[in-house]
Amino acid sequence: QVQLVESGGGLVQAGGSLRLTCAASVSILRIDDMGWYRRAPGKQRELVASITSGGSTNYADSVKGRFTISRDNAKNTVYLQMNGLKPEDTAVYYCNSILGFSDYWGQGTQVTISS
Repeated sequence: QVQLVESGGGLVQAGGSLRLTCAASVSILRIDDMGWYRRAPGKQRELVASITSGGSTNYADSVKGRFTISRDNAKNTVYLQMNGLKPEDTAVYYCNSILGFSDYWGQGTQVTISS
């Protein structure tokens, strides 16, 4: 069982930055993949960024060059640094982890970008 707790969301103006934090209840060295997803109003959930246990990263085309995912194994934490935020980045952001055959989700954190 893995519990994930997100924090760091909020309301910022376009062009601003936020850093989301996902704290895991277990050592993330055990976790194969961790990622950030988002769900905007009226849209399906989409992958924003992911990072493997080996540190390989993957980004949605819409956030490449603006968002950076990273992990701190000592703190069992994954971060999503979001720069150059746009109104279309407004969504609830969810942390996800895959451990073995199980999929775990956090409760989500709201990110709202004003134009």
